[in-house]
Amino acid sequence: MRRGGAGGPGAPPGTLRITRKAARCAEVKMAARASVAGGGRLMDKFRKWYYNAAGFNKLGLMRDDTWYEDDDVKEAVRRLPEHLYNERMFRIKRALDLSLKHQILPKDQWVKYEEDQHYLEPYLKEVIRERLEREEWNKK
Repeated sequence: MRRGGAGGPGAPPGTLRITRKAARCAEVKMAARASVAGGGRLMDKFRKWYYNAAGFNKLGLMRDDTWYEDDDVKEAVRRLPEHLYNERMFRIKRALDLSLKHQILPKDQWVKYEEDQHYLEPYLKEVIRERLEREEWNKK
């Protein structure tokens, strides 16, 4: 029969004994909380890694240049100002040329994660909002 409380021999009544497994579990939970608290930095590092691993930046493309062109994206591209449209077409043609030659740009010309602008996103959001509004109107 054990003496003392649940904490083990010699422990005052009413105390709990913490096993090594429970202590380790608590350490892991605290570490997980710390990583979640600093998760913004961790996720940012992962985003940068994934951005470079995808490889489109090595061809001089931005993220918005790589979207599949469904009807919404085509309409958003059509609405782009002329200078943004011309820049997009230049990047796409240069990437096609490099791809055919099995080459990539010199590293100093790669598009960096911090420099990538989501230039198409505002136009795409507007097109999608209008399409959903039109669909809602047609339901009535």
